[in-house]
Amino acid sequence: MKNYTREFSYNLKLAYPVILGMLGHTFVAFADNIMVGQLGTAELAAVSLGNSFVFIAMSLGIGFSTAITPLVAEADGANNAAAGKSALKHGLVLCAILGLSLFFIILICKPLMYAMQQPEEVVVLAMPYLDLVAFSLVPLIVFQAFKQFSEGLSQTKYPMYATIIANVVNIVLNYLLIFGSLGFPKLGIVGAAIGTLVSRAIMVLYLWMLLKRKKRFTVYVTDFNFRQIDKRVMKKIIGLGFPSALQMFFEVAIFTAAIWLSGVLGKNAQAANQIALNLSSMTFMVGMGLSVAAMVRVGNQKGLQNFKDLRRIAQSIFLLTLLLEIVFATLFLVGREWLPTMYLDIDDVANQADNLAVVGLAAQLLLVAAIFQISDGIQVVVLGALRGLQDVKIPTLITFVAYWLIGFPMSYYLGLHTDFGSTGIWIGLLAGLTASAVMLYLRFEFLTKRLILNS
Repeated sequence: MKNYTREFSYNLKLAYPVILGMLGHTFVAFADNIMVGQLGTAELAAVSLGNSFVFIAMSLGIGFSTAITPLVAEADGANNAAAGKSALKHGLVLCAILGLSLFFIILICKPLMYAMQQPEEVVVLAMPYLDLVAFSLVPLIVFQAFKQFSEGLSQTKYPMYATIIANVVNIVLNYLLIFGSLGFPKLGIVGAAIGTLVSRAIMVLYLWMLLKRKKRFTVYVTDFNFRQIDKRVMKKIIGLGFPSALQMFFEVAIFTAAIWLSGVLGKNAQAANQIALNLSSMTFMVGMGLSVAAMVRVGNQKGLQNFKDLRRIAQSIFLLTLLLEIVFATLFLVGREWLPTMYLDIDDVANQADNLAVVGLAAQLLLVAAIFQISDGIQVVVLGALRGLQDVKIPTLITFVAYWLIGFPMSYYLGLHTDFGSTGIWIGLLAGLTASAVMLYLRFEFLTKRLILNS
């Protein structure tokens, strides 16, 4: 056991800035939800609906950008700075193109909201909100390129600093623009969208300036010659990034489908789903941070061709994740009745019936969410280890089967065709996450044993 637990300290040291940074992204949504929730359940459901489109696009952008980390980590392990800079430069080009493309795709897809059987008042509110939040994808995905590069060099604190600053900006702008405080116009959920856009633009500018001023990073982040593009490097990043994007897309898309299915059940079901999803997203970011630690450490050991340590280190991260997720599951079980009350004004007499109904539904969903904490954490960390091995094609197939051939059919049937309702939707999510965790772990076991035997 000591062979694994002795790695906990370094794993946490590497992962905690990533966790805080990822939590920062989620905290933007958390702050938006709490502040918007004070306006009413329709406004909260509108933010949920608008963000459902953005989350799908975001999953593709963030998933694609993860291709940069293992390439930089391997180059760092092999002491090849030129290869690391090349990965960043080509990654920035591809992420900028992808961010703009996703923005325009969302604009084209906006009319779909009218065909999705969502409450009409929710759709009307969501439309102007979506325009601004969709454009914020451009700076966010460019930020991800710098973030993944920094993490590939095991420097995980700088993206965290940028995210903290962005959160402060977002909360201040939300306060001023959602409610019209201190003489600013009262813009409602559009004010929340402006806060998100401005904070993400500041985030990418701050991180680039911070990296530029650090001696170790200067050679990597300055003097780019974007006229010289190496098709071989572009192809390698796309080869790693596209399957990684699909992996994240398949998972985020099933949670987005849960939002849409909940919308069919009504605005209260959709608002309750948003509360449970937002809380689950925050604990999921711990798994995401440990996933980056697994990706970096496995990538380093791959560069050193040290496969026995690679396997041991990865398994130590899996064990650490399991222990932490058990803690989160306990917190959800104990706090499931209280946590949803943070999002709504229970004392609002005009909306009291709706608010109490939403709290009751959210408490039921958190009971299921408590159980899938373990599956969700394990699957994302094992996926990170497989990305560190630069194994992306088979894991992409595994995630598709788990979420869309197992999880979604269960969510659809139990949610819309049984008395389980919203809880049935989340039981389907639990089934998909568990299937993904088991199959991905078996894939990791197979690959690492084969590498050790052949070395």
